Order: sequence, then structure tokens, then C-alpha cells
Amino acid sequence: YMCSLSLFHYSEYLVTAINNPRSLSLDSFLLNHSFEYNLAALSSWVEFTLEKLFFPELKQITWLSTVGLLMVIFGDCLRKAAMLTAGSNFNHIVQNEKSDTHTLVTSGVYGWFRHPSYVGWFYWSIGTQVLLCNPICVVGYALASWRFFRERIEEEEITLIHFFGEEYLEYKRKVPSGLPFIKGVKLEL
Repeated sequence: YMCSLSLFHYSEYLVTAINNPRSLSLDSFLLNHSFEYNLAALSSWVEFTLEKLFFPELKQITWLSTVGLLMVIFGDCLRKAAMLTAGSNFNHIVQNEKSDTHTLVTSGVYGWFRHPSYVGWFYWSIGTQVLLCNPICVVGYALASWRFFRERIEEEEITLIHFFGEEYLEYKRKVPSGLPFIKGVKLEL
């Protein structure tokens, strides 16, 4: 678990350094992502510790930890593939102004999902809790992540429609968001 957590945050910084060095800062590690992110991490550590003390057999379900590890690997690889595919178009902060070099990326993993970096992070985060056999945090992480990404995708898609117009709308019609029950921004005609 600690290795996957460390690798995730270090590789966020490394891939940003490779792809978009202009936006590189200590924030690129995503260690100070948000109060909620830090609270979620703390909650998972508390749950793991308490359950390890009082229900040690719960923490010895090898097949479940293996499923969690596979989710972590899949999620992190998908996220990094999205970052690398988007190149300098990827930024940890939703952009409000279109730069001259900003292009709509629809190839590679973006041909599978409109938001592959969010899909990757979603499954990575839930996978960390499956890996730890933390049943309460599995549910909590799934709900909190889903809610966060539902709101984030709607916000981002409004910007993408503003930037790319019909080109983005056509892409949106063809490619799913990638997250369960999240369609993205709804447009009234």
C-alpha cells in the first residue's frame, strides 16, 4: 500500500515534469490536493489500524488484497497513460482559458473514455482500500470519488464545449465518460 501511494504521487510529479514543465510545482505531487483527500487518507489509516487490532482476520484476505493491487496498478497505469497521451494539454487544474497550443485529444486512451485520468484515479483510490481490506473506506472512497468526479467532469465539460464547440460535442456523443452513471454535462437545446 505505501509503495503504491508513494509511486502514485511521485509519478504525478514526474509525468508533469516530462509533459508540461511550465505547470510543474510542488503541488504537482498532489500531496496537498485537498482537505478532503487528506481526511480520506487519515480515515483509511485509522480504519486499517483499528480493524488490524480488533479483527485481524479481516486483514488477511489474500485474494481480496490481490484484487485491490490489480485495481491500483490498472488505475495508476490508466491515469499515467492519459497524462502522457494528452501531453502538454494535461494540467492538474481545469483551465479557464484556451491556449494557442490547446488541442482536443481523442486518440489513445481518450478513444476509450472521455476522462481516462479520472477513471484511473477513481479505480486507483478504491483499489487502495480494497488492497487494505478496509470495507468502510471502500464504500466511502467510492461514494466520495464518484461525487467529486461527477462535479469535476461537468465543470470541465462546460469549458471543453466553450473551447472546442461542436468538435467536443461530437466526441462526447461517441465516447463514454468512463465512470459509472456519469454522463457529463447535460445540454438543453
